[in-house]
Amino acid sequence: MQDRMAPLRDDVRLLGDCLGDAIRNQIGEPGVARIEQIRALAKAGRQGDTAAQLQLAQTLKSLGDDELLPVARAFNQFLNLANLAEEHHRIRRRNEAQGGEALQALLQGLVDKGVSPQAIMAAIRQQQVELVLTAHPTEANRRTLIMKYDSMAASLADLEREPEGSQGYRRSLARLRELISQAWHTDEIRKVRPTPLDEAKWGFAVIENSIWQALPEFLRQFDEALEAVLGQRLPVEVAPVRFASWMGGDRDGNPYVTAEVTRQAILLGRWMAADLYLRDIEQLNLELSMHQASDELRQQTGDAAEPYRHVMRAVRDRLIATRRWAQASLKSEQAPTEDVLLCPQDLLEPLRLCDRSLREAGMALIADGQLRDTLRRVCCFGLGLVRVDIRQNAERHRAVFAELCNHYALGDYAAWSEADKQAFLLRELQNRRPLFPRHWQPSADVQEVLDTCRVVAQQKDDVLGAYVISMASAPSDVLSVMLLLQEAGVHHPMRVVPLFETLADLDQAQSCMAQLLAIDWYREYINGDLEVMIGYSDSAKDAGQLAAAWGQYRAQDQLATLCREHGVHLTLFHGRGGSVGRGGGPSHSAILAQPPGSVQGRLRVTEQGEMIRFKFGMPDIAVRNLELYSAAVLEATLAPPEPAPQAWVARMDALAAIACQAYRQVVRDDPDFVAYFRAGTPEQELSKLPLGSRPAKRRVDGGIESLRAIPWIFAWTQIRLMLPAWLGSEAALAHAQQQGWIEQLREMYREWPFFRAYLDLLEMVLAKTDLGIAELYEQRLVPASLHPLGRQLRERQEQVVALVKQLKQSDCVMEDNPVILHSIEVRNPYIDPLHHLQAELLGRDRAHSDDRVEQALMVTMAGIAAGLRNTG
Repeated sequence: MQDRMAPLRDDVRLLGDCLGDAIRNQIGEPGVARIEQIRALAKAGRQGDTAAQLQLAQTLKSLGDDELLPVARAFNQFLNLANLAEEHHRIRRRNEAQGGEALQALLQGLVDKGVSPQAIMAAIRQQQVELVLTAHPTEANRRTLIMKYDSMAASLADLEREPEGSQGYRRSLARLRELISQAWHTDEIRKVRPTPLDEAKWGFAVIENSIWQALPEFLRQFDEALEAVLGQRLPVEVAPVRFASWMGGDRDGNPYVTAEVTRQAILLGRWMAADLYLRDIEQLNLELSMHQASDELRQQTGDAAEPYRHVMRAVRDRLIATRRWAQASLKSEQAPTEDVLLCPQDLLEPLRLCDRSLREAGMALIADGQLRDTLRRVCCFGLGLVRVDIRQNAERHRAVFAELCNHYALGDYAAWSEADKQAFLLRELQNRRPLFPRHWQPSADVQEVLDTCRVVAQQKDDVLGAYVISMASAPSDVLSVMLLLQEAGVHHPMRVVPLFETLADLDQAQSCMAQLLAIDWYREYINGDLEVMIGYSDSAKDAGQLAAAWGQYRAQDQLATLCREHGVHLTLFHGRGGSVGRGGGPSHSAILAQPPGSVQGRLRVTEQGEMIRFKFGMPDIAVRNLELYSAAVLEATLAPPEPAPQAWVARMDALAAIACQAYRQVVRDDPDFVAYFRAGTPEQELSKLPLGSRPAKRRVDGGIESLRAIPWIFAWTQIRLMLPAWLGSEAALAHAQQQGWIEQLREMYREWPFFRAYLDLLEMVLAKTDLGIAELYEQRLVPASLHPLGRQLRERQEQVVALVKQLKQSDCVMEDNPVILHSIEVRNPYIDPLHHLQAELLGRDRAHSDDRVEQALMVTMAGIAAGLRNTG
């Protein structure tokens, strides 16, 4: 039997050898021997050699300050190269299979179930999947290095195409060695934090370098699957997947995202879109040299010898003018001239004209090439590249009305009842006089909110997404934003989306939206389309993963029922992160695990931090993920799972209540917990790692309750305890065992996508935990008085591992997923030295801060994140 992992191992070995050569050229053979000794000890330790484990710890502890950084960098670089090799292997495996296979299999399955071709095509035409790129700070790699890794991937692909020993092979190998050497001699850690505009540019770079190529390829495969199964084609104007962004628009807790930053982020998107379309048009100008044309086209081009080129040159001139205007407007606001493209229709019309003419003249084959790709890009990306969402905390909007009511001597807005707030806001929404007094001088924070609304009012609606209200809890939170936007001059009904984040807010989501839907003015505003965002991060931090997952499911189910009763189409916006503790996991199974009837052809979901690169950083992988998203939404719409039996719902209610109580007893009520967390993890040191523009805490003077979900999970991941993803599950599953529910839970696992997704993700996280590593940090960093809590947490983790194995009737975690298990086991000998080193560096840094120690410490953080991947 062919060893399907052999090519991956060969790639890892080649990349490792190249890295070893680069290191040897800088620090010499003794330094390489030292690193190799550490790797060999780590590998032997993983195989159960206790003496090797002790020697590894002693060797790393004895490193001098000058040796710390090269050792940390060596293992960090290797783990990034291992990621690269795995991604390349995924592409290799995909190329061996037929592209679009998931879509074709799904379409055939739907037909076999009796779904008519008409119903399938109607669902595809109406499908609206929007992937929202966010800059949450879990991408530890610099953009400079990411670009080098992309080039390395291209070199690996070149090596595969060239015969070994040929001139082409030798050149590709030399280029690969050069790139790895470049990476070795490049600092992994940014010297300064990126600005919000830097983050926006990074997001645009992902689109430029990967998604721009991936989208038309994905749609071609979709087209081929439809033609093969249904004998129909995908209409060119249909864009099943689109893109939005929080980069430059997410100001919740980020003081660096201002109204001016948002304005510039939108302009940067316009500039980049114009630049990318210009490349497409230049290519079309080269290719469309034909002279046959329809009468419709000739009416515009007259007797031009090459009518298509005539049109393309006119489009090119307008794109140049658009790019020039956007660039000038970045420095100071500029009124657009008549030749600037402001509406996607202005770009679509000449392209469609050429498309119709080519088909009428018998050149459909040409029309289906580059021209169709460009048309599809315009339908997907518009003129802004991404639709920018605005996100702000509900407290900031309440502060506006508190100051305004105080100015008008109307009383204390914050003290008003919810009914009084709603009545006031509704009166003002229907009042023709201005809301704000002419000479009012609000505070700086309030002025910033008003300035943001004015920036929104200045934009065309096609470059804007939703206005998301984080920590929303009442109808007045939604109405207040609608009033602020109306007062700023927003004339189109911008989507105003409440984000329900805590468990209590999720439980109240249905009640909140029911109150809004009872308001005639609100129903007229939304015009039959309602969008609600479900928060995964803060709900899990608030109640634990199991209780949060069930709270999210229950809220979605209740909202879907409410909207059916009111005849309103619901779009659920899922605020997922990369880690399991923030809703992460395989996208396909996550979508199919949603409550029946909650998808209905529409889905918005955040793609965050490092997951953007893992899912969309390479065109071939991006095609696969676009296919998975589209197929899952289509399946969830046309063939949703059966509703869960009431007995299962009752079991989940009970399990979630127990899990939530157990989680909060530790995190909220144990007086030693915060001290243990801060001593035993690098939580406080994470602020030194300049990952993103946003501060780690919502309030600089706040305690653990103000800590953002990302550093909360990132810190536990660094020490391999992964506590946010499993704490509480051990108590719930132990209760199930005591009550004799295990057989019923096994049935739920087999038959209920929600419970299967929960347990599979829990198992994946448990496979990445390592109690020996967690204890290592404790012994080096935590005061002895807190050790009993650490022992208790590790015992709870052991308990949940045993219960999951019992439930799944397996001998080890991930027994039924050997690929992931193999990936974890292969990486461990390279992550272990970083853990040992990090624990030592934390101790040194806390005793006496030193630049060399801090630099090495940050490299260990980045390396562990690279090795464990979905860390935030």
